Amino acid sequence: MAVQRTFSIIKPDATNRNLTGAINAIFEKNGLRIVAQKRIEMTQKQAETFYAVHSERPFFGELVEFMTSAPVVVQVLEGENAVLKHREVMGATNPAEAAEGTVRKEFALSIGENSVHGSDSEENAAIEIAQFFSGNEIVG
Repeated sequence: MAVQRTFSIIKPDATNRNLTGAINAIFEKNGLRIVAQKRIEMTQKQAETFYAVHSERPFFGELVEFMTSAPVVVQVLEGENAVLKHREVMGATNPAEAAEGTVRKEFALSIGENSVHGSDSEENAAIEIAQFFSGNEIVG
């Protein structure tokens, strides 16, 4: 198995409820190591760029507004098959369908306020990481 890096965001609904540590504990318990992390207030431009793939969808404006509504925690996670592992640990987008013990089952408020984002591929992880971190900020 290959050690990979993936990108993660702890979203405003979770940071507002002070869940960063609890969510990180789940990541770490499942073999993911935090190699970069910072709490930021995402700008509208950052959110629009990050979610550009959804720009034509009806929920785009609401998504950008949500992601800029409160601080988020952006991070780089590392581990064996990190992209897939992180997606498993996050759980299904709909918290009602998420498996027990996953972040979304434990903490998500709704499909929209689902507490976390994770890259869906190694390629997208690299792009997403580069949007928020320079190489010297990642310490493995």
